[in-house]
Amino acid sequence: MAHAAPVYSVPAARAGATARWAGPVLLAVVYGLWACAIRRDGGPITTGNVLFGVVAGLVAGAVFAALHRLAPTLPRELRAVTWAAFAGIAFGFLYSLSDASVLRSVGMALALTAAVFVAVFYRAYTTE
Repeated sequence: MAHAAPVYSVPAARAGATARWAGPVLLAVVYGLWACAIRRDGGPITTGNVLFGVVAGLVAGAVFAALHRLAPTLPRELRAVTWAAFAGIAFGFLYSLSDASVLRSVGMALALTAAVFVAVFYRAYTTE
C-alpha cells in the first residue's frame, strides 16, 4: 500500500505573521521607489527626492496594512469600494507626478478604480 510522502512546511502561525508584514513592506518599498523615480524625472538623486519616496512609501504601506486588516470584516460591496478607492488614489497620485493634466490623471484613476471594484466584488461574491 502506498503512503503519502511527508510534507515539511512553515508552521501556520509563522506563515501568517510573515504574510501580515511582507505585503505592506514590499508595497511600501516599490511604491516609494516608483514615486521617487517619477519625481526625479531623470535628474540627479537629491535628499528631497529620497525623502519624498520614503514618505510616499510609508503612507502607502500603512494604508495598505490597515485596509488589509480591516477589509475582511466589511461586507463585500464596501470591501470592493475600499480596495478600489485605495488602488485608484494610489495610482492617480503616481500618475499625477508624471506631469499629466488633472483631467487625464482623474480619468486614468477612475478607469483603474472601476476595474479593481469589479475584480474585488467578483472575487468576494464568488468565494463567499
